[in-house]
Amino acid sequence: MYCRFLALVVVLPLLIAGCNKPQKQAEINSTPARATDSSTVPATPTPVALTTPTPAPAIERNARVMILCYHRFEDRPHDSLAISPAEFRAQMQALKDNGITVIPMKDFLAWRQWEKNIPPRSCIITIDDGYVSGYSVAWPILKQYGYPCTMFIYTNYVNVGGKSITWAQLEEMRDAGVDIESLTVSHHDLRHAPKGQDYNTWLHNEIYTSKRILEDKLGINVTGLALSYGTYNETVRKVALEAGYQALFTLDGRHMGIDAPADNLGCYAIESNKPEIFKAAMDFRLGRDNAAAESIPLAAAPMVTQPMSGQHINDSTPTIKANLATMGEVDANSVEMRVSGVGLVPANYEPKSKVVTYAFTEKLFPKTYTVVLSARVKGRKLETRWSFTVDRE
Repeated sequence: MYCRFLALVVVLPLLIAGCNKPQKQAEINSTPARATDSSTVPATPTPVALTTPTPAPAIERNARVMILCYHRFEDRPHDSLAISPAEFRAQMQALKDNGITVIPMKDFLAWRQWEKNIPPRSCIITIDDGYVSGYSVAWPILKQYGYPCTMFIYTNYVNVGGKSITWAQLEEMRDAGVDIESLTVSHHDLRHAPKGQDYNTWLHNEIYTSKRILEDKLGINVTGLALSYGTYNETVRKVALEAGYQALFTLDGRHMGIDAPADNLGCYAIESNKPEIFKAAMDFRLGRDNAAAESIPLAAAPMVTQPMSGQHINDSTPTIKANLATMGEVDANSVEMRVSGVGLVPANYEPKSKVVTYAFTEKLFPKTYTVVLSARVKGRKLETRWSFTVDRE
């Protein structure tokens, strides 16, 4: 009897343990993992990928950029818009020989946003309108030098035969990395609608439709607008910005800094019968904004301009002043003042004080303006410029 009792005592716990095993296993399978006691099992750290933060690019604030604007390329140019292939090649070689770096348009725009650095002396090459010679003549030369370029196209002139470029050729250039932007629909002066057309309706079509056609046909994002003949007014500027353009290009050729106004990026229009234009564009001496200037830029000296260079003002009818003393002996009758988006203004120059003044009577729209001052000193024309911004009142 005692032996049977002893056997039962020994076997019963084993039976109970066996019955509980599936339940215990189910609990293990369904219970979230718990932290292991570090005193019994050594902890193994989870590997972590170490990354080195990418440093922000060192932005060269004093860099200068010029934009060269070409149109047609012909062996025997019959007008100023054309240039011979030999001359074009010579100009591309001159850029290389003078240490001027040709950069893509996108790099220039990124630099202006403090996102990318560019060489101190940079050049952008653009080809306007959409002549087939841009594809068949200029592009092979550019590829030999490894130079990027931008094509500004007006859509009415694509695929119409004659000297016009085709969509297939534009696609080939796009696939090779050529930047393609807008030059409106009809290449008409945007300040005036053709006779009999409503201005606002026509302007909307010129600016919006050209962008849409290029984007739909080529599958690209168009952000740049070349203003026909370099002219515009405040309505043009407003509609272009509303359409999504980030940069407007004029023909006010100059060397531009990082603060160049996005709605007035000036190009040098290269003409076969005006070699002095290319020569002026090549002159980056002392990093001046205008290649022909021999004086110190007025904005470089403190308190010689009003508003000062880079200043933001709330006055929409400002008085602009500049002391021309740093230019030397100025010919009083040669002093001229121009304001971007406005043009030549009737400024008054006082020879005794050497101060030139102009007071606006009509309100300026909120944006950045560039003042261009020129005068003759000892028979030579000198020029300087600076920019200021009118904020909303």
